[in-house]
Amino acid sequence: QVQLVESGGGLVQPGGSLRLSCAASGFTFSSYAMSWYRQAPGKERELVAAMRSAGGSTNYADSVKGRFTISRDNAKNTVYLQMNSLAPEDTAVYYCNARAKGVLKVYDYWGQGTQVTVSS
Repeated sequence: QVQLVESGGGLVQPGGSLRLSCAASGFTFSSYAMSWYRQAPGKERELVAAMRSAGGSTNYADSVKGRFTISRDNAKNTVYLQMNSLAPEDTAVYYCNARAKGVLKVYDYWGQGTQVTVSS
């Protein structure tokens, strides 16, 4: 059974930091590209950061470049999102995503989300 379990969300003051974690199970983690998305109230879900299955190659939304860092530990089947210099506009539910292209289909898995609230 595939599972993606996010943790690390919470309430933080503007300028603060949080580190999100996403623990994966039920699939070959190292073969999947891992991403973080977020969805704020009344807005569409947007890509925040992504990392290829082989690691190293990353991409970020312009709004988080220089503040957020995605990383993965294939030995622990975990992907992280380090978030620094948080601002109120970063408030959203953050979702972990795993994706891989098979021969006939795309494998696409989502976590349940973790709430991040940036407020004084």
